Amino acid sequence: MKFDILTIFPNSLDSYFNSSILARAQKKKLITIKTHDIRKQSTDKHHKVDDTPYGGGPGMVIQIEPVYKTLKKVYPRKNKSTRVILMSPRGKTFDQNEVKRLAKYKRLILIAGHYESIDARIDNFVDEKISLGNFVLTGGELAAACIVDAVSRLVPGVVGKEESVRDESFSQYDTVSKEFNVEYPQYTRPEIFYPNGKKSSGGKGYKVPEILLSGNHNNFKAWRGCQSRRKT
Repeated sequence: MKFDILTIFPNSLDSYFNSSILARAQKKKLITIKTHDIRKQSTDKHHKVDDTPYGGGPGMVIQIEPVYKTLKKVYPRKNKSTRVILMSPRGKTFDQNEVKRLAKYKRLILIAGHYESIDARIDNFVDEKISLGNFVLTGGELAAACIVDAVSRLVPGVVGKEESVRDESFSQYDTVSKEFNVEYPQYTRPEIFYPNGKKSSGGKGYKVPEILLSGNHNNFKAWRGCQSRRKT
């Protein structure tokens, strides 16, 4: 799977993409992540890419020309295995069903806006728009990173154990209720946790549920099924 991110801050996500699972996936060549600096396509001597909005109003708008030129340089010819996505509050809300759909493509090109957004004429050159939810971010870079992370997890080999992906939160969707199953609570050692670190001091201890200490795997499965609540 290939990911391309068009942005005016190409280095803003380096530390995240070069850590943990995503770093290992790139090293194994299971995924590639490239950022492309929109400013490089600016004709302004100071590489300025924004201007005041027509009709007035606060803030600045990213000009369409440098964004379009960057997109054409990265993606000169359209093909069915690639999807061009604009990060936008006007887009469809991103969820696990969208993750599964996007994972079927071989390449995702993500355009990250900034300031008051990108000149709306960019809509003519993208396949779709996606929003993370009903809230505002400073720029689309974080939203693009979320898509890269979520989709990468469904690329075979990126996550070590297949069942880890299959059983995690939002991986199962009920088409009747239109709700997702959420992963059951997880526990590990110690068996009893004392916030003050001492049992003898009289402080309250927080214990792992007894059923998980029973050694009965049928009980484990039943308990986990009951704990997988639904999210509307």
